[in-house]
Amino acid sequence: MSVLEKAFHSPVGRKVAARAGLAEPPVLRRGRTYPGGALVLAQIGEATLGARTLDVLGRPYEAPVLDGGEDVTPGYGDRIGAVVIDATEVTRIDQLEHVRAVLRPAVRGLEGSGRVVILARPAGGDWEQRAVARALDGIDRTVAKELRRGATSNLVRVEEGATPADVASTLEFLLQGRSAFVDGQTWAVGHAPSVAGISERPLDGRIVVVTGAARGIGAAIARTLARDGAEIVAVDVPAAGESLAAVANEVGGTALQLDITAPDAGARIAGLVASRGARIHGVVHNAGITRDKMLANTDQSRWASVLQVNLAAQMRMNEVLLDPAVDGGVAEGGRIVGIASTSGLAGNKGQTNYAASKAGVAGLVEAMAPDLASRAITANAVAPGFIETDMTAKIPFVQREVFRRSNSLSQGGSPVDVAETIGYLLDPASQGVTGQVIRVCGQNLVGA
Repeated sequence: MSVLEKAFHSPVGRKVAARAGLAEPPVLRRGRTYPGGALVLAQIGEATLGARTLDVLGRPYEAPVLDGGEDVTPGYGDRIGAVVIDATEVTRIDQLEHVRAVLRPAVRGLEGSGRVVILARPAGGDWEQRAVARALDGIDRTVAKELRRGATSNLVRVEEGATPADVASTLEFLLQGRSAFVDGQTWAVGHAPSVAGISERPLDGRIVVVTGAARGIGAAIARTLARDGAEIVAVDVPAAGESLAAVANEVGGTALQLDITAPDAGARIAGLVASRGARIHGVVHNAGITRDKMLANTDQSRWASVLQVNLAAQMRMNEVLLDPAVDGGVAEGGRIVGIASTSGLAGNKGQTNYAASKAGVAGLVEAMAPDLASRAITANAVAPGFIETDMTAKIPFVQREVFRRSNSLSQGGSPVDVAETIGYLLDPASQGVTGQVIRVCGQNLVGA
């Protein structure tokens, strides 16, 4: 349970919620758990990708018959756990009727924390094909807002040439509880020449560097990646040394006290890893700061400090760690994951400096991805929304409650939700996912 879920399910929380007229938020399914109910696969037209991908995952499914009648709504029996719609062959407006037919009973019959996953193609082709591609995106975002009891909907754009092996890790992530706070989102999966198989410990024996690891989201990232087998190098400023050591000891990793804005930060990280005769599999740029003020009150120092920590330091570290000649740098087939923010994607009053830095992170990974493709290194970003941490707990109650409720899941996310999404991106099986920004925000209603 998240902090918010625990608060609402406590006697005091229930009393306060009742007086305020607030319904209890749904308890979200989390972890490497699949839905309990049946998995329904709807294959529209001649589509076969969904079936072949579920076969890779070893997941049994039921397939309704779409007969093209006036009302082809399939009848579902028992409550269903997930609906996967293979719309990769949908190119015409009239084919969208099949999507409606499948979803109509699904939005009513999904179990708590159920899933809708739509597989489609990137926008391309003639005018109608491009319009239909965007129409599917509109369907996904709207269905996500209509689902209840913690159910989510997401759309995956599968590029031509991508195989079931390329798509498997993404479909697994979206069906499992690891994607609990990812809702109403769209991202792309391409083809990779070599893709690892699905594993419950995909990071076994691989070194992952996590900055800002002493507390909050960073600590959750370290714990989750260690669960998946990673050897953690936990990095944070010397002032957080005691907390950093505690996290590193908990996950069996190594603590490195380091100010990431130091000119030699990248070299020091590489030197530590090189001393083990190893290279880095993944770098998670989690460290960040806020210095919030309205732009009219933001001076040069406040502006520069945020841009330096949240963006410029990452670029300097990447230049060193991505240099093939640097011992202890990022290995071929490695991963770079930045932390963006919904504030950067949608804007947020009083956070111009922070929004600039986080939008910059999104732009950085999009720019890096094609340049690193020849080395099979992926670059992606995660954009959290309102996540329950010690920092957000200090926000006044009414304001905090507004932030919590301003999404389709009616609650704040947990640090582990961010961590699980990062774990998915670090997975060797996610080789076909690069240059993407995934929002972990419960479909925040601002900029959604």
